[in-house]
Amino acid sequence: MNDTINFFNTKSTEEIAQFLLGMYLEHETESGILAGYIVDTEAYLGPEDKAAHSYGLRNTPRLKAMYEKPGTIYLYTMHTHLILNMVTQEKGNPQGVMIRAIEPIDGIEKMEKNRKGRKGIELTNGPGKLVAALGIGRELYGQSIFDSPLRIVPEKRKTPKKIIPLPRIGIPNKGIWTDLPLRYVVSGNPYISKQKRSDIDQKAFGWKEENK
Repeated sequence: MNDTINFFNTKSTEEIAQFLLGMYLEHETESGILAGYIVDTEAYLGPEDKAAHSYGLRNTPRLKAMYEKPGTIYLYTMHTHLILNMVTQEKGNPQGVMIRAIEPIDGIEKMEKNRKGRKGIELTNGPGKLVAALGIGRELYGQSIFDSPLRIVPEKRKTPKKIIPLPRIGIPNKGIWTDLPLRYVVSGNPYISKQKRSDIDQKAFGWKEENK
């Protein structure tokens, strides 16, 4: 874990967004562990990024966590869905990574109940979907992804065969920030949203073989 904490403390937000692909994300709940591999992320570059909540160093009570230390959990609501983000830069530099999708691994039956019976790729192939599936609640706001009930587990991470950079989703009318390739995905993983079925790696789901 120390190496991962050091990565958060020394690398750019874009590098961290790619580093998180394949990371094992687990939530320890009263009904057991719910977990999966991160397969889709988006980087938000803070004060200069017109698509970021903290653009222009905007600072409101709901943004408080964004100004905390790397690894701080930032949650916000979009269209009634709670969205998970992780702070990626030093305290006072409000940059972060949104987690857009995971490949579910542990506690899938409970995740399906949390998602009211949704199964297969629809279970966790979107930012609001994965938060609901993992049972993530607002009480985690401001806690750390390194030592809270919602945490990343570097020892279990997988390595993508290929990472593809893409424009972020749902960022209209933001000038260059609309099209910059600040979204990163595990090529071929079925849980990536807005993906052609023909692009799915049916055998390995986009992971290197040695990490099976």
